[in-house]
Amino acid sequence: MGERGAGLVVTIALAVLALVGVSAALLVLDPRTTGADALRTGGLAAGSIVALYALWLNDRRRRVEEQRQDVERQRQELETRRTDLDRDRVSDERFARAVELLGSEADQVRVGALHALAGLARSNPSYTQTVLDVLCSYLRRPFLHPRYGDAPAKPDDDGGWPGPATANAERKLQVRLSAQRIIADLLPEAGDAEAPRYDLDLTGATLEYFDLSDRRMGTLVLRYARLFSSSNLSRCVVTGPAWFTGMTTGSGRLSSRFRCAETEFQDRAWFSKVHFHGRAEFDGTTFRGRAKFADSTVEGSLSMTGCAFADDANFKAVRFAGHVDLAGTTWQGEVPELGETRESSAPQ
Repeated sequence: MGERGAGLVVTIALAVLALVGVSAALLVLDPRTTGADALRTGGLAAGSIVALYALWLNDRRRRVEEQRQDVERQRQELETRRTDLDRDRVSDERFARAVELLGSEADQVRVGALHALAGLARSNPSYTQTVLDVLCSYLRRPFLHPRYGDAPAKPDDDGGWPGPATANAERKLQVRLSAQRIIADLLPEAGDAEAPRYDLDLTGATLEYFDLSDRRMGTLVLRYARLFSSSNLSRCVVTGPAWFTGMTTGSGRLSSRFRCAETEFQDRAWFSKVHFHGRAEFDGTTFRGRAKFADSTVEGSLSMTGCAFADDANFKAVRFAGHVDLAGTTWQGEVPELGETRESSAPQ
């Protein structure tokens, strides 16, 4: 007989004893009590015992159900944890495989590896910064192209660059352009203030058609990077420090042009020793932290109309070879001392 059966037998026995005992006691102790009253009182006592047993059963059933739910919850948590571990294992394997394929000699395999990394970052946002680091590392690899003056070459009548070396460089360039586009796609939009902060380290990278327009990022490092053709950082929001020290721009398929209009630098922006070989545009850009353009060279025109410098700005020893337009620019305190200028519009 189980615990519940034994409890039921004991409860019935106690109820019978209560019924008989209470009824008999009332009849003996109180002669005025009738048999019906004594039986009714004894029944109430017996019913109370049965009710107590029912309450005990309900409480026991409740505790058993709570224990069952707790076990089920623990089982679900273990299952969820096992699923997460399996997903992490699969993600790690996908990541390792994609990184391995980046070393392939076939350019189409490398492009596939880049898109595999992008898919991993989109399906598992915790990988986004790691994937961005890998893509930046790939772009930091040495890259030579005859168009950039890295190797002697003579253009043909169509303006192209003949030879197998140039064809190989073009294939590598297509892979690098894919990496640049994926970086831009993985960064949040500039207006998304709640988005995670992702950092980019492109120190010494060789980039062409580099475009991060309308994107938000944390720390941006382009120290000693080489940017060719048209580069676009317009309408970006850079929440961390921005380092452009020693960066150079040059002509690729297009003439050199660096666009950084209506961008917001929330921390310091260091453009010291930068060499702009073509036009540089900073129209409407806001510098909330310290800005430094010291020792830079602008061989083309420089447009900084409507800029806002909320902190110190350093333009010492800057060499301007072309037209400089600072109309409508506002400064924190005194207008900084400008470097050598051939022709310019006076700052307002």
